[in-house]
Amino acid sequence: MTTQPLSFRLRPVSIDEILGQEHLVGGDGIIRRMVRASRLSSMILYGPPGIGKTSIASAIAGSTSFKFRTLNAVTNTKKDMQAVAEEGRMSGSVILLLDEVHRLDKAKQDFLLPHLESGSIVMIGATTSNPYHAINPAIRSRCQIFELNSLADEDIRTGLHRAMADKDRGLGDIDLALEDKAEEHFILSSHGDVRTALNALELAALSTDKDDDGKVTITLEDAKSCMQKTAFLHDKDGDQHYDVMSAFQKSVRGSDVDAALHYLGRLIEAGDLVTIVRRLLVISYEDIGLANPQAASRTLDAIHSAERLGFPEARIPLSQAVIELSLSPKSNSAITSIDKALGDIKKGHIGAVPRHLRDGHYAGAEQLGNAIGYKYPHSYQNHFVKQQYLPDSLKDKGYFQSSDQTKYEKQLAEVYSKLNNIQE
Repeated sequence: MTTQPLSFRLRPVSIDEILGQEHLVGGDGIIRRMVRASRLSSMILYGPPGIGKTSIASAIAGSTSFKFRTLNAVTNTKKDMQAVAEEGRMSGSVILLLDEVHRLDKAKQDFLLPHLESGSIVMIGATTSNPYHAINPAIRSRCQIFELNSLADEDIRTGLHRAMADKDRGLGDIDLALEDKAEEHFILSSHGDVRTALNALELAALSTDKDDDGKVTITLEDAKSCMQKTAFLHDKDGDQHYDVMSAFQKSVRGSDVDAALHYLGRLIEAGDLVTIVRRLLVISYEDIGLANPQAASRTLDAIHSAERLGFPEARIPLSQAVIELSLSPKSNSAITSIDKALGDIKKGHIGAVPRHLRDGHYAGAEQLGNAIGYKYPHSYQNHFVKQQYLPDSLKDKGYFQSSDQTKYEKQLAEVYSKLNNIQE
């Protein structure tokens, strides 16, 4: 019996066998059109694990007359790439599936570039990382970039049924029955990762006892024992990490407490306490801010509690903070106000500090005219006196932007307006 896992044996030999990815391999998909025209170009395929990046590469090779080689950007050497390049030179072109292409070092990259330019190597780079973040522009600019989508439940179901029916590469030589609930468990627990589902199916088929008639029936309990922990698509160093963080903050900002708790749960499941607490603190000032100033200090209390408790108990104060922030009134006045000021500064609109505000605590300051004429606010009624603080070139600028949508901000806006309207 072969020792190769089921998912490996069932890799597509033509693009017609690819599961999902209709936008690329469907009737008018760009990759199908490339294959049909025999005009392949280097490409980078990126997306979550187990959704068909390697399968597409092998299917392209199986649907064309090109030679096909597989290397890994980390474990294979420059010498291995030289062998592929020589093969491409001799045959005219070779398809190179380069796994973990985002880990390509400079020496290997420099070696590959001229071969990609000439077409002697058609590289299909596979990565779970967003190539616009992780791949050097020199490589990226010579490739078409295609994002692969997570497989739908029906795609996983098709893969399972195909595996059970295929006598040459699959489990078709076993008298195998899969209970409906077991099938649903494989599908739902794989989270779109067909590799995980197929390998769990194979383990269940080979480890479940046959009945008196020689039939293997996989029950829900069998499925659970062979897939004890659901596949969880979250890599703290990968592209999905940033997508989940983004969705988390946007859900809180949008006051969707259910979605916010969902994404919090995904970050908790990944064990990423550092990201959670940092993002919560940012949210409390960026998105809640002056609409509910006390929320920031309560969020910090929850963060301190979570850090002291650690997982799994940390989920409780984190949940409390997320619920409050999601359902709190919102204001972005703090970030828009400071960004408006920074915008002027970055454009070079700075100006000299007015002389009456300059430091006067050194000998010779008075001779320079510094600190002369400064009015000490605490010496005046209500601790306020009208005087110019901004540089001359910016003296009429206003940076504070109140949303005027909450009681506290309206009060601040009224004070701001009153102070600005006081005559000297």
